[in-house]
Amino acid sequence: MSEQEIDTHLRTAADHVHEPHAWGRLEWYVSAAIGNSTTMTVGKCVLNPGQANGRHYHPNCDEILTVLKGRIINTWNDEERVMEEGGVISIPSGVWHSARNLGDEPAELAISFSSAYRETVGLEE
Repeated sequence: MSEQEIDTHLRTAADHVHEPHAWGRLEWYVSAAIGNSTTMTVGKCVLNPGQANGRHYHPNCDEILTVLKGRIINTWNDEERVMEEGGVISIPSGVWHSARNLGDEPAELAISFSSAYRETVGLEE
């Protein structure tokens, strides 16, 4: 791998792509849009206290969500489950889901997708 290829794939915290939302923010580390993967999307979801991202699904990829900080309720279609730090859920393509922060501090969720071209349907603000 050339130095230029390494520089394209190696990113620092300053390089993260921040996507603000009313409920918190998404931080993107890896994706086709960023230009450092053709197979995956990787990032972090930060949920403000008491806030939830909108119900949505991904028609073209699976999602793995890991609770890094905090405590959330994760919805899966019509079911709800409490998830604590270290909890992991694998969400197949097409499953409606969302996360709501149960705590008084921001919750942080590691998120990764099985496509570098992640699509989202139904995300509500």
